[in-house]
Amino acid sequence: MSMTLTPDPAAAPPPRPATRRWREFALLGGLFALVIAGLAGLAAATGWAETRAQLMRLTAGQVALLLGLSLVNYLFRGARWHLFARRLGLPTGLVQDMRHFVGGLAMSVTPGRVGELIRMRWLKREAGWPVERTAPLVLVDRASDLASMALILALSVALSAGGARMAAPVALLALAAAWIATRPRLLAGGVTLAYRLTGLLPRLMGRVRGAARSLAVFSNGPTLSLSLLLGVIGWGAEGYAFHLLLGWMGTDIGLWAAMGIFTFATLAGGLTGAPGGVGGAEAAMVALLSLEGVPLEVSIPATAVIRLTTLWFAIAIGLAVFPLAERRAARAQG
Repeated sequence: MSMTLTPDPAAAPPPRPATRRWREFALLGGLFALVIAGLAGLAAATGWAETRAQLMRLTAGQVALLLGLSLVNYLFRGARWHLFARRLGLPTGLVQDMRHFVGGLAMSVTPGRVGELIRMRWLKREAGWPVERTAPLVLVDRASDLASMALILALSVALSAGGARMAAPVALLALAAAWIATRPRLLAGGVTLAYRLTGLLPRLMGRVRGAARSLAVFSNGPTLSLSLLLGVIGWGAEGYAFHLLLGWMGTDIGLWAAMGIFTFATLAGGLTGAPGGVGGAEAAMVALLSLEGVPLEVSIPATAVIRLTTLWFAIAIGLAVFPLAERRAARAQG
């Protein structure tokens, strides 16, 4: 059987109907309710008074600082997206790229975060580039996140004692996945092998292989180094927020242990495939905090607060920017 791996110049996928989008938002609300219900059940089991007392420790200024550190994450990762867009040769500006990146955060709760591919549709409309030409942006962005988080985990393993050390295998796996995802020949060869073994989806396989080959433009040292730095600062800001939160709640387990637990839980949630890692990340965070000797009356509210001020805050910002990004893309196309 011969294999035809020529990119299909078809246009980007059509926009999702409004009814389907509302179903996704309904799923978002349902997931949020389930997580809150689960955490509330644990809180009830350990005593509402203790949980409420921990939440009451937080001031408006402290919550604002947590949100500000999360905003640092989104801004630095958005700057990284702009770096990759410029390296790829896209005729987009910083404000435009930031709008695409932040607007895509609204779709973080789709399974595997595939909803964030909406950015490719916006680029198709505004820059006229087909999906196969912009797909490398998504691949390298995910790979950079893996590499940045793996580096934070590795530092946590090296500089902390206790439960964070169990993250060493995850750090190695994340680094390996990031390395493979940025090796154009290796990734393209893997796609070819997968097609020859299965014979399935030749058009999709062709697009993926074309995107993999395009990753070569990101492989130079300065680009990789700067993207890693931006990612480490971004994700490190949220890990530091978790460290501050635990201290405010009277349980300081150390900076690197807190950052390791936050990063590990975020990765673990993503590995479950659940939208936004919802459920898995919270369970991992509570479990790892318990290994550090943090009582449930602290770990439960701390988990709830940090997830509200990171994942759900990102979704809220994305929802605010999403309509603007849609209007600008529609205007450019029209």
